[in-house]
Amino acid sequence: MKKVIFHIDVNSAFLSWEAANRLKENPQGEDLRLLTAAVGGDQQKRHGIILAKSISAKKFGVRTGESILEARKKCPHLLLVPANYPLYREYSQAFQKILREYTPDVEPFSIDEAFMDMTGTQLLFGEPLQAAETIRRRMKKELGFTVNIGISSNKLLAKMASDFEKPDKIHTLFPEEIQEKMWHLPVDQLFFVGRATAGKLHQMGIETIGDLAKTEKSLLKKLLKKQGETIWNFANGIDFSVVQSQPVSNKGYGNSTTMSFDVTDADTAKTVLLALSETVGTRLREHQVLAEAISVEIKDTRLKSLSHQCTLDCPTDITNEIYQTAGRLFEEAWNGSPIRLLGVSAIRVTSSRNSRQLGLFDTQDYEKWEKLDDAIDKIRGKYGKDSIQRAAFLNKKNIDHMYGKRLKFQFTDGEKEDSDK
Repeated sequence: MKKVIFHIDVNSAFLSWEAANRLKENPQGEDLRLLTAAVGGDQQKRHGIILAKSISAKKFGVRTGESILEARKKCPHLLLVPANYPLYREYSQAFQKILREYTPDVEPFSIDEAFMDMTGTQLLFGEPLQAAETIRRRMKKELGFTVNIGISSNKLLAKMASDFEKPDKIHTLFPEEIQEKMWHLPVDQLFFVGRATAGKLHQMGIETIGDLAKTEKSLLKKLLKKQGETIWNFANGIDFSVVQSQPVSNKGYGNSTTMSFDVTDADTAKTVLLALSETVGTRLREHQVLAEAISVEIKDTRLKSLSHQCTLDCPTDITNEIYQTAGRLFEEAWNGSPIRLLGVSAIRVTSSRNSRQLGLFDTQDYEKWEKLDDAIDKIRGKYGKDSIQRAAFLNKKNIDHMYGKRLKFQFTDGEKEDSDK
């Protein structure tokens, strides 16, 4: 039986949900989606970035992920709406509830996206285009917002299809359609091709997805390692991943923070990394897992991101070991640009606790560190996380001793740019 996969993506989700909620409360009010408007974070706390924007705002060059200051320069009359995350969670749950009325095989991809395995549902809901049209109309009528739906035989092509013309559209992209519909697109529009990778491909004379598809796979693997093989497969419409209706086990534990000030010196940056390591280590120990690798993310004031990671000699959940590794990665990766955001992630987690093999020149007292972490965890568990902190934070009023929002995981070693949905 031929597989049928849908990818459903809410159009400008946060702005759409704000607009739908306001119109539900005041049907005669203005629709934010028809104004030059955007949803933004807390500018005072330096979380002041654009989270979603209207089509009108996009015409002025306003981009998701850029700072509010940059957006204001492009569009001085931009109407800014503060973010309301509890509201977004409610709408996301309602969105997914409708999807599950059509198949139990629904995989949330983010708060505003999901994959559906619709294979074998034709007798219940009609052919794929008919079923997609029913879902599209229900979202608009019952919840008040629009979606794009991509239809294909695998997840990769369904996602690519949903990114075609927006908003409120349904597109197909089956393997037999990729040459006509996908190969002419710029290579950086292919899923998993970021700015740094696109730059390398351009140096090879690869400008379109079709160019990439026709390139020798062995050449791409030599240049880009495993990622080269992956993007060659994607360019040729090859994807064997399945819709996972059950959450997979956590592949990593990460935390990041946007600072309320520009970090321009390594000492301050490392203090922030210590706070992040403290939080990550606590989470690892809470879930009784160890990390086999550590990753550091650095984002500068131009929103240019750089990530750097390494594999550990021995899996760990020790805060000091995570911090020392993060500090070394930071030193290797930082180019001196003022820093807006820092992140630390413990990845490739395992529950296996084999005996630590010490190196000849390894003089660290890991047992002492483990006992220290255990004592701190017990104190915080009984009296709260602020009941004890490291001396390094005593005179750092602008740095919390346990920093960070939790991160999603899709790691590459190199530069990346915020997406502009």
